[in-house]
Amino acid sequence: MIKSFLLLFLICINVLTAGSKQDFENRIKNILLKVPSTTKTAILIYNPLNQDTLVKQNIWSQMIPASVTKLYTTAVSLQLLGKDFKIKTKLLTNDFNIKDGIIDGNIYIKGFGNPVFSTSDLESFADKLVNLGIKNITGDIIGDDSYFDNNYSREDWIEDERSNVPMPPISALVLDRNKKTTIQRIKKKQRYVQKNLINPPLEIAQMFREILARKNIIIDGTAKSGITPDKFYDIDESFIKLDELISYINKFSDNFYAECLFKILGAEFSKSQGTYFFSQQAIKDFLKKNDIPSFATEIVDGSGISRFDKITASSVNSLLERMYFDLINFDSFYNSLSIAGVDGTLRNRMSSLINFRGKTGTLNGVISLAGYLKTEDEDDLIITILFEYEKGNYNFYRNIQDEIITSLNEYYKSYSAQKAKYDFNNY
Repeated sequence: MIKSFLLLFLICINVLTAGSKQDFENRIKNILLKVPSTTKTAILIYNPLNQDTLVKQNIWSQMIPASVTKLYTTAVSLQLLGKDFKIKTKLLTNDFNIKDGIIDGNIYIKGFGNPVFSTSDLESFADKLVNLGIKNITGDIIGDDSYFDNNYSREDWIEDERSNVPMPPISALVLDRNKKTTIQRIKKKQRYVQKNLINPPLEIAQMFREILARKNIIIDGTAKSGITPDKFYDIDESFIKLDELISYINKFSDNFYAECLFKILGAEFSKSQGTYFFSQQAIKDFLKKNDIPSFATEIVDGSGISRFDKITASSVNSLLERMYFDLINFDSFYNSLSIAGVDGTLRNRMSSLINFRGKTGTLNGVISLAGYLKTEDEDDLIITILFEYEKGNYNFYRNIQDEIITSLNEYYKSYSAQKAKYDFNNY
């Protein structure tokens, strides 16, 4: 009798699931009918716990990911470096006896890709020297950015705008996002203008020398760019932990931070120097070791501003699935994503769906979105929706993405309610 009841229960649940799932699939098809036939579309909605695929379309099509690329940069960084990895800027000297108030040698400011290092941090370095009783530096002030190569150039795409702008230099030694404010005078008026640094290590060394001079420290030498010797004395450091940095990158889609982190990947992977080539190899190695499909997938930068970045919906899904089952790093990764209707690039979207966390992407003709939806039954679904379009505008395609995710959420609410009603009536 009990076996008969259980069998009947399972049959009814399966019928209920199949019926409502078909209803959901029909809803998605109707939503996609709004999309012009010229638009390239890829969708994958997947339950990682039971390996159930709810919707899939063109999952092996090669697509431009835009800022969804940042998911690769941050996920691989967490795996390779660990969430507590410190991204530093260090103050060093080649004088090992500084108790006499004199640095008989050089001061080095060495960058390790720390993109948040600011003027106030540089002031703190100077205050450290003052507090140590330093009155005189006989050598030079040297800026060292040799942790990365000197290929500084990148173009920066800003979401919701229609053109690229020159990004500040992507260097290992950074100050104030490698921008400086200057006063521009036009006739009797003046305005403040931000310009990118041209030679970060040299210009930062010059600024530090000026700060030290204002604090009455005598410097015999000049400001230069150079390389720290193998043997040195640590004076001070400023840092940001990786798990804090990736939150800026994913929630707010910060391209500059993402490009710095990408080069850090290359430096740590190669144990040599941060270059785009080594960074690309780090991503490829991660995909291979974790059985993430690399077919039609090519990550050439850290932020997604390049149209040479290519992915598939299947690759993105597998990346998010790999992170989902990473017990050590998943919380950091998940918490770095924008919360729908609350913060980051999703703050003005799907305000009723705070149970969705994701990463957006926008370029001219490209709209992408990937992330996790927590359902009414506490299931976590992985969602990837990618568009490349010729007709329409980005708001139209964002609305399509939002409508799909909202329908998915409603489907699970309805299914949960029907299941609860069935359980109650048959209790």
